[in-house]
Amino acid sequence: MAVDKEEIVLHDSVTAKRSGKDAQIQKFHIGQKVELLEDIVNDGTYPHSPIGELMMKKGSQGYIKTVGEFLQVIRVYEVHFFGVDAPVEIIGCREHELEALEEYVDEVEEELAYLKAHRERMNRQN
Repeated sequence: MAVDKEEIVLHDSVTAKRSGKDAQIQKFHIGQKVELLEDIVNDGTYPHSPIGELMMKKGSQGYIKTVGEFLQVIRVYEVHFFGVDAPVEIIGCREHELEALEEYVDEVEEELAYLKAHRERMNRQN
């Protein structure tokens, strides 16, 4: 069966439109809950399913697992979607495909601020 080449969208065709360097500061962080803003289909980067297959539905919710880069300029968020009916549970997503469902709280910064305030209180008492 012949496939019309114009119907196939490969990963380099997709990223070519948005290949500018991402912002210096990442928009999402590890552990943050996010929702997909659009359907994710296999663009050729996932080898175990055909190109064009629906990988994850719009509206699916998951958590940022890791943050990496593709070609050193395109930020990719590895998102783990729990309990979904999809070929895979972990998908690489771009910032424009995601929306945060909760504010990010940097627990390390929060703990450091608490310790600093505690030390200041202890110094005032002495």
